[in-house]
Amino acid sequence: MALRTRLTERMELEHPVVLAPMAFPAGGRLAAAVSEAGGLGLIGGGYGNAEWVDEQFDAAAGAAVGCGFITWSLEPAVLDDVLQRRPRAILLSFGDPRRFAPQVRAAGVPLLCQVQTRADAELALDAGAEVIVAQGAEAGGHGDRRGTFTLVPELADLIAAQAPETLLCAAGGVADGRGLAAALTLGADGVLVGSRLWATKEAEVPEAMHAAALAATGDDTVRTSVMDIARGLDWPERFTARVLRNRFTEDWHGREADLRVSPDAGSAWSAGWSTGDPERANTFVGEAVGLIGAIEPAGNVIERMVDEAAVLLRASADDAAR
Repeated sequence: MALRTRLTERMELEHPVVLAPMAFPAGGRLAAAVSEAGGLGLIGGGYGNAEWVDEQFDAAAGAAVGCGFITWSLEPAVLDDVLQRRPRAILLSFGDPRRFAPQVRAAGVPLLCQVQTRADAELALDAGAEVIVAQGAEAGGHGDRRGTFTLVPELADLIAAQAPETLLCAAGGVADGRGLAAALTLGADGVLVGSRLWATKEAEVPEAMHAAALAATGDDTVRTSVMDIARGLDWPERFTARVLRNRFTEDWHGREADLRVSPDAGSAWSAGWSTGDPERANTFVGEAVGLIGAIEPAGNVIERMVDEAAVLLRASADDAAR
């Protein structure tokens, strides 16, 4: 089935589904699979490793994909290299996008800004974002404290009042047709999906971490900064990351000061990450992990999500008409 929204019309998509540009899991293969399934695939540019990003655009093999970056760590030269590839879109998150918006606009590329608060959204509107992504704290990976269910309609009202042509996507906890239908009902034009597309065959994820996610529920996640401390990443204090609880989080969450001076914890975490060990390193997934039952092709996930949402929305419309 097809769901026509302002997002599908403006971005020329078949489905109102955008791939979250998860650093490393969202490589060229996954981004291409999402775009080929009718959504918008975004490569996870992460911390701006230009060589890796180039490799992933090559892996996308000419598919119409975009790229997302962590704003506070992005360098203009890396963004310029990506813009020369004529990406389908650029998404910026975790920082003020106004520094890079003119560069993106000059290239004629749509700018998506992921935000975590109303104040962030106001900065994104000032930057001229074509799409604002309202990310709730349910999301996997980095985020802030607001919940999806209240942030989305609040930003829908803000956009309607200040910039009605701007599009809105919901992110955080969207893993099936129920989440997509709810997002559209709350005023979003589409959804940005992370964890559910992380759990696909095309994602660059170690098998053991996929297995750990399949065995988990949403109760098994935690928001923490311990993995960033272990990696020596200077994330702004407001942004923690949601990951699966494991031995590492049990040892160090709440003992961040001790972790900062530990001589061995960082190297132990890195060794676990390099081998894909879900106990020694961390599996970056959100509360939606409890809704994931299998590792499937991305196209199957998107098709089922849209079909389920269409059925639910049609049933709701029929009930309202009675």
